[in-house]
Amino acid sequence: MLYNIKGTLTVTDVNFIVVECGGVGFKCYSTLNTIKTIGKTGSEVNVYTYLAVREDAMDLYGFASLAELEAFKLLITVSGIGPKAAVAILSELTPDKLALCIASGDSKSITRAQGVGKKTAERVVLELKDKMGSIAAGDTASVISGAASVAESSNTAEAVEALVALGYSQSDAAVAVGAMDKSLSVDEMIRLGLKQLARNL
Repeated sequence: MLYNIKGTLTVTDVNFIVVECGGVGFKCYSTLNTIKTIGKTGSEVNVYTYLAVREDAMDLYGFASLAELEAFKLLITVSGIGPKAAVAILSELTPDKLALCIASGDSKSITRAQGVGKKTAERVVLELKDKMGSIAAGDTASVISGAASVAESSNTAEAVEALVALGYSQSDAAVAVGAMDKSLSVDEMIRLGLKQLARNL
């Protein structure tokens, strides 16, 4: 129904923004990432919207980017994930970071979102495994492809497990190892992975 709203940002709160367009203020529930990047009160903004209709309410959700809107729409297709949980996940993870987590099977990072438990996070990874790449930007999409292929090689999977045991997240470890030559030994992958991850800190 509503694809986007372009107007003046009149209110920013911890979980919503208000965009005035044609004399009407549209309250849009949103993510912390959008609220941080959308702009200052009084500025002209454009938000991409999703109207959630329930028996007792109609809530409008607004996002600063199409990628975040698409990620939101994918998340709410997962059983047990409603709009509020989707917003919580996207407040914790950008669409690209979420895509990396899903591609590498990193459900633990998703549980950092408020109100999202282990089983729900695992369901997100399972149900969206083949879908999240479609919302990732070009460079990130190639990284996601590398991270997803990690599981295909026992050496890379072992190296990722070792890096996770050293305290790195599954998605970061998978990205670091995913771009390596699959013929390298596990020890070599771990050594190079540690160097790469140290540079990213």
